[in-house]
Amino acid sequence: MSRLQHYILLGCILLLGANNSAAQSYLIKGVVYDSSRNYPLELVSVLSTGGDGTVTNTDGYYQIRVTDRDSIWFSYLNKPTMKFPVVKIANPMQFDISLQISIPVLREVKVFPRNYKLDSIRNRQEYAKIFNYSKPGLKIITPQYGAGVGLDVNELINMFRFRRNKSMLGFQQRLLLEEQEKFIDYRFNKALIRRLTLLEGAELEKFMDLFRPSYLFTKLSGDYEFRLYIKQSLYRYKRGLPPLVWEEERLLDQ
Repeated sequence: MSRLQHYILLGCILLLGANNSAAQSYLIKGVVYDSSRNYPLELVSVLSTGGDGTVTNTDGYYQIRVTDRDSIWFSYLNKPTMKFPVVKIANPMQFDISLQISIPVLREVKVFPRNYKLDSIRNRQEYAKIFNYSKPGLKIITPQYGAGVGLDVNELINMFRFRRNKSMLGFQQRLLLEEQEKFIDYRFNKALIRRLTLLEGAELEKFMDLFRPSYLFTKLSGDYEFRLYIKQSLYRYKRGLPPLVWEEERLLDQ
């Protein structure tokens, strides 16, 4: 073997040795939780001995590329964990960890159902001027002092304020319709309908939309008649029949 061949062979051996000793690259992924393992932690530092690092996102998720020679550790609020050698991580694609940190949870907030009557009273008080509005007309007034009588000048002027009168009447009508719709919602509510019909989800929504009673019937009917209407409506709903329309006429005839 010539000296040149000897050097070439030696170079190949060294090159193969270098390749065999080269570190392998890994991608480590996972989620960092608090001590209860119920809440993911955001902005946890994930570091490697190789010098790479990242932080967890809002879902506690992280991913970091390392070599098999590296170890990784986690640091939160300047409290580092132990170092985990990459070669000892059984599942690099799901290396989840929980830190000994408790996340304060807000106290349970109980939401009570709104009181329709109180809401209605407040609404009437807030818009008293609108609810009490009546179309201007000629009015006779008697002065507090003196014997003469005369016309109410303000009412006379208001009679010719056509845009104002139209606007006030329109606003009053909208408030009255809104109040009526809320009264129907108060009596024809999901809790009652669900209990009487056993419907849920989309079927419940569909039933309530198709068989929503009118304000007049809702106002005039008693509890027994109102529940009977719901049960009869369920019978018709299951058979694809249209809503009842005779209930109001019967109540008005009473």
